[in-house]
Amino acid sequence: MTLRPVARALDTALDRAVVPGFSRIGYAVRRRLPTWPADPAVGSLAGRHVAVTGATSGLGVATARQLSELGAHVHLVVRNADKAVAVAADLPGPSTTWVCDLGDLDSVRDCARRIVADGLELHALVHNAGAMPPERTESPQGHELSMSLHVLGPVLLTDLLLPALTAHEGRVVLVTSGGMYAQKLPVDDPEYVSGEYSGATAYARSKRAQVELLPVLTTRWAADGVAVYAMHPGWASTPGVTESLPTFDKVVGPILRDADAGADTTTWLVATTPRARGGGLWMDRRERPTAYLGRNSPSSDERRRLWEWVASALDVTP
Repeated sequence: MTLRPVARALDTALDRAVVPGFSRIGYAVRRRLPTWPADPAVGSLAGRHVAVTGATSGLGVATARQLSELGAHVHLVVRNADKAVAVAADLPGPSTTWVCDLGDLDSVRDCARRIVADGLELHALVHNAGAMPPERTESPQGHELSMSLHVLGPVLLTDLLLPALTAHEGRVVLVTSGGMYAQKLPVDDPEYVSGEYSGATAYARSKRAQVELLPVLTTRWAADGVAVYAMHPGWASTPGVTESLPTFDKVVGPILRDADAGADTTTWLVATTPRARGGGLWMDRRERPTAYLGRNSPSSDERRRLWEWVASALDVTP
């Protein structure tokens, strides 16, 4: 017990130092500390249904496999059903594929309708789908694609799946990114209309939005017994990183985490008992600050303004 305060201090130091904390080094060290939470029990998700968006690549594949190994029936929510065939074949347990483009709000509504009509009782919904368009791209509804895919689509899908998520103390996990630490909440320009467009900046801005909406979403979904988390996977090696951030991948590649390490905390949040406290940003099975020294931390009014934009874009009651 006397080692636990020292272990927590070391964990925090790794986090603040960024490079060792976000890399495979931090994950390897933390797993050996006495503060590391226990793994979910074998078969802890037996008989449970869990949906994972973007489940055909990188963290999505790793998450689906880890959940399946714990006994879950995994629902692969994907844009391309053909790509899901190989993923499903490699899962040790049952799976179902649902075609849905999270960046297209009409597709989201159609997918949610089909899932609810099927009578599913979802234990958890993992929002892993992501992309980093190199040029400003709009969704079919005219929204900047990063914000539509990472914020609007996940909020709408969760809202519409609440009837299916309330049976087992539902859990919702938003897979975010450490890049959000470098960005302010884009309340004055959520659609990235002004200035020179950068795909990496747009991605990070949308991830900041995910994290800063946690208080609102926690309140919104709590009445239905649903807890929501943001999960930062650290710096993980995925096809998306290699394709979209080639320089970063080349420089930091030797210390990037593998996809299994990046997906670990998502799986833990979905499977751990009792359910972890919702509403926070998590990495390596511990809740983390959403900003350091107040840098880029928004005001409550800025959060409110962003939420009003989201509610207006989705035509839902704020």
